[in-house]
Amino acid sequence: MGKRSQVFLTVYAIAAAGLANAACDPGRVSLRGDWGQAAFSVELADDASERATGLMNRPQMDRFAGVLFVYEQPQRVAFWMKNTLIPLDMIFADATGTVTLVHSNAVPGDETAIPGGGPVQFVLEINGGLARQLGIGAGSQMQHPAIAQDAAAWACAEQ
Repeated sequence: MGKRSQVFLTVYAIAAAGLANAACDPGRVSLRGDWGQAAFSVELADDASERATGLMNRPQMDRFAGVLFVYEQPQRVAFWMKNTLIPLDMIFADATGTVTLVHSNAVPGDETAIPGGGPVQFVLEINGGLARQLGIGAGSQMQHPAIAQDAAAWACAEQ
């Protein structure tokens, strides 16, 4: 990563830290870890139809945007890239919002199943390569109002 990109990501992460301290918003997911913090503008996919469609047939996505897939309960999940036109990072998280696995740069159009590992309740899809650039990995914590706040690793009330 070039110095200019590194400076941009550092400045964005600092700005996102201020956003993360705002009240939880269903249109935003915040993530934190020993790497810092980041926030993404998200669409929710919280029913079977929305989860089946995800980011299919979209030629582009804003840099810090994504889709948050929400399941009613933790379960084994697998994703594929059928009809998906852009590379994606898939961030799998458990019921507490703790990231358990990151699949980087899923290949557009690939129909190979991408399993999420153990029980997953949330999956955040963002632009391919961005999780690695920011340092998002297993153990990072997700903040969003869809996560049961009494069990959340990073509850909305926490500043």
